[in-house]
Amino acid sequence: MALGYKARKRLSLLILLVGMPAYVVVAVTLMGHIQRLPIWLEVPAYILLGFGWILPFRSVFLGVGQPDPEQKQK
Repeated sequence: MALGYKARKRLSLLILLVGMPAYVVVAVTLMGHIQRLPIWLEVPAYILLGFGWILPFRSVFLGVGQPDPEQKQK
């Protein structure tokens, strides 16, 4: 079942306000428990973690910044 525009907008807001901060806390905690990596390996790991959270939610965020397509044009 495809989500409507308003549902996607609400879900994306929830993901950004609750999900992303929780993911950051988990990612930094996990990286802290791993043995200290060399800086040339730690920076790409944080970059991959930074982009990795968005991949499952790409379809939710797609087109959310555009005007509502279901609303009549005036």
